[in-house]
Amino acid sequence: MELVAEIGTGHNGNISVACRILDAVADAGFECAKFQWVIAEEIIHPKAGLVPLPGGPTHLYDRFLSLERPPEFYHQLKTETEARGMSFLCTPFGLTSLEYLVAMGVARIKIASPELSHIPLLAAVSDAGVPVIASTGVNTLADIDEANRYLAGIDVRFLHCVTAYPAPETDYSLRSLETRSRATGRCWGVSDHSLDPLAVPLVAWSQGAVMLEKHVTLSREGDGLDDPVALEPAQFRHMIGEIRSLSTETDRHQAVTERLGSQRVEAILGSSVIRLADSEHENYGRTNRSIHATKDLIPGDVLGGDTMAVLRTEKVLTPGIHPRMFKTLIGKKITRAVESGAGITWDDILS
Repeated sequence: MELVAEIGTGHNGNISVACRILDAVADAGFECAKFQWVIAEEIIHPKAGLVPLPGGPTHLYDRFLSLERPPEFYHQLKTETEARGMSFLCTPFGLTSLEYLVAMGVARIKIASPELSHIPLLAAVSDAGVPVIASTGVNTLADIDEANRYLAGIDVRFLHCVTAYPAPETDYSLRSLETRSRATGRCWGVSDHSLDPLAVPLVAWSQGAVMLEKHVTLSREGDGLDDPVALEPAQFRHMIGEIRSLSTETDRHQAVTERLGSQRVEAILGSSVIRLADSEHENYGRTNRSIHATKDLIPGDVLGGDTMAVLRTEKVLTPGIHPRMFKTLIGKKITRAVESGAGITWDDILS
């Protein structure tokens, strides 16, 4: 099982902080360090307002703006990561950040859960031919199947994920990993947002997960976006130590049951059925992407790349048409006023 340290934007745009985190995760034994290439306008509209995050309600667009860095910053992250013997992994959130990563010659691309519905991005990734690791939180089997078809020509590993911060360990239904593998014809791992350093990781290992991604930080008291739900150094060292200590066990289920107890293991294994977790339902259709107006539109305005974008809706704005229809909408005329930021619906186009 490959172990991925999700650093994300926990460096807050400071390369020296990033290097300190890299030192800690490399020393602990992580094999891969993952970052996020942030360009605010690729992710969310300024009118999305406050978004509930682990650290409290956050004006996410402004925060993303503060985290934007030039390509040279990410080149340095890649160099520093590889200098410590780990592979570099990074998430693009749109076509521009993807182009930058492809130009860097990265070996793999990470697709975050909300972007699994970003069909234009998936199509561009497929055209680039770069292997993909894709998280599937707050996505149904139909969503996963559609994404898998767009990525059919390239190497893909999916990560089962529960998009809640923190995620209840009993929402994971890790017994579904085998079902997911059969349904998609792909290898599966787990991206874990639960707080415990051992429970979900060990059960994921027992179920044959090929990869484990876990948020990391130097301190949960830090001001990184994910710091409150991330593992601190002592915790992720302990996690890796336990996983490695069990690596020679032939009966994985029994070994993990002895560590965690049968009742807890069974609760984490849950059902083999693929479905949204209880903690995800309210996020469905809002954390995912849809098509939004990027400026105020009036009847007669023509839709195109300068008037609409595939964005996360979040809690305040209204969701729009699914991103799979982006190309179809190009050239269509608006029939009624649409405010900047609002999701574009069929009623805004059909007279």
